[in-house]
Amino acid sequence: MKALALLSGGLDSTLAARLILDQGIELEALNFMTVFCTCTNKGSTCLASQKAVETLGIPLKIFNISEEYLPILRNPKHGYGSHMNPCIDCRIFILKKAKAYMEASGASFIVTGEVLGQRPMSQRREAMRLIEKEAGLEGLILRPLSAHLLPITVPEKEGWIKREKLLNIQGRSRKAQIQLAEQFNIRDYPCPAGGCLLTDPGFSRRLRDLMDHQGNLSLNDVHLLKFGRHFRFSPQLKLIVGRNEEENQKIVTFSKEGDILLKMVSYPGPVSLLRGEMDREDVERAASITARYSKAKEIEKVAVQYKRVGRSETGECSVSPISETELQKRMISD
Repeated sequence: MKALALLSGGLDSTLAARLILDQGIELEALNFMTVFCTCTNKGSTCLASQKAVETLGIPLKIFNISEEYLPILRNPKHGYGSHMNPCIDCRIFILKKAKAYMEASGASFIVTGEVLGQRPMSQRREAMRLIEKEAGLEGLILRPLSAHLLPITVPEKEGWIKREKLLNIQGRSRKAQIQLAEQFNIRDYPCPAGGCLLTDPGFSRRLRDLMDHQGNLSLNDVHLLKFGRHFRFSPQLKLIVGRNEEENQKIVTFSKEGDILLKMVSYPGPVSLLRGEMDREDVERAASITARYSKAKEIEKVAVQYKRVGRSETGECSVSPISETELQKRMISD
């Protein structure tokens, strides 16, 4: 008998997989990764899930679903959580993907680390029922950590899984999971703070601004939301200012043809990226913001160099660092 485990690499999903392995079920782990995950290595590998399968001794298949996920993010049928997190729609989407792989791989059911009442949006009893139904997986999702609090599943009815060996954990406390981890000698697992940028208030403000002013999201746009200070000049124009050398380099990496890159001429300072429809006044305003975050922020007039990416257009502005009042008018997120 084979099952698939949705494995984030966190403690709950690792424990759920271990409980099923101990019942003699063949298990393969699936990890669905998006551009919003915080546990990736250069956007290609989920480090937490990789570490977990090494502990469990099971194979792992990683799916990067970033491109397909963006339309769901823009218009989630079941709405957002407290920030820009469409948790119910996200879960349905992932489980539909898992179902397709289950049918192709010969697996019989899906295992998750969900705990009843742990997440306020997607782990409520009624939300779990809704998600199962819309994913076409009614009775085929086994949640070992909370199984005794939930309706009996097909694997239990068919005798593939012994229900008495499953658990009745609920709520947000981690005490029971930590005790179980000690019993299984599972150590060095990630903290439960969450691995999704869509639950982060600052990132959510930047994303909401982008969605309000731009028709289509691209992965490039989303990557740029992850770093820098963000400023809105007009519905068609925004500025991103690096905070440190690492962010400066990322801004250069994700710049694309038509963008303007700005940097100080004679003083240490950030790299800034201006993207959208602009005129000379906009470039000068971007230069004054760039100067405000440089070592020359107290100097009356400073030189800022600019270059249009992919073209020969270059120039230099002599500007005064922007005032704090004007800066705050345009800031989306610091």
